[in-house]
Amino acid sequence: MLGVNARPVVAKVVNPLAARLARAGVTPDMVTVTGTVGAVAAAMGLIATGHLFWGAFAVTVFVLLDMLDGALARLRGGGTVFGAVLDSTGDRAADAAIFGALVWWYAGSGDNRLLVLLALVCLVLGVLTSYIKARAEGMGLSCDVGVVERTERLILVLVGTGFTGLQIPYAVHVALWVLLVGSAITVGQRVLAVKRAAGGRGIAS
Repeated sequence: MLGVNARPVVAKVVNPLAARLARAGVTPDMVTVTGTVGAVAAAMGLIATGHLFWGAFAVTVFVLLDMLDGALARLRGGGTVFGAVLDSTGDRAADAAIFGALVWWYAGSGDNRLLVLLALVCLVLGVLTSYIKARAEGMGLSCDVGVVERTERLILVLVGTGFTGLQIPYAVHVALWVLLVGSAITVGQRVLAVKRAAGGRGIAS
C-alpha cells in the first residue's frame, strides 16, 4: 500500500523530529491526542464553514502527527496496548470529523445533496474497512488487503477538498467518487480475505 511504500522516505523526516520530542519528554499519547484534537477542530472549524483549502491544509498538518506517535513509541522501546487503542480511536474520530464536516457544509451553504450522499457513503465504507480488519484480527485472522486504506482515503479526500477550495471544478466530486469505488472494492477484498483465511473454522463456545 502507499503508506508502506512511502514509509522509508517519510522516516527520514519524521525520525529526527521524533528524537527531539522524545528528549523533550513528549510521549506518543500526547502526540496522538494533539493530532486528533487538532484535526477534529480544523475540520469542524474550517471545512464545515466552507474554508476548504485552509481546512484541508490544517487537517493534513495534524494527521501527519500520526506518523510521529509511532516513531516516538519505537524510540521509547515500543508502544503500549492503551496507546494502540488510543491511536485507533483518534484515527476514527479524525476521519469522522473530516467527512462530517463535508456533509455539514454541503448540506447547508455548500448546497450540493449529491456530495452529501457521497461523503456519507464514503464515511460508512471507511468505517466498514477498518471494522472488518479489526474484527478479523480479533479472531486471529490476517486481513491486510485492500486498494484503499486510511492513507489513501485521507489523501483523496483532503486533496479533493483542498483543490475545490482553490476553485478547481469538480475536484471533490472526483475524489469522493474514486474513494467510494475504491473503498467498496476494499470492503469486498477484505470480506473475501477473511472468508479464505477462516475456511470452515467454527467459533469456540
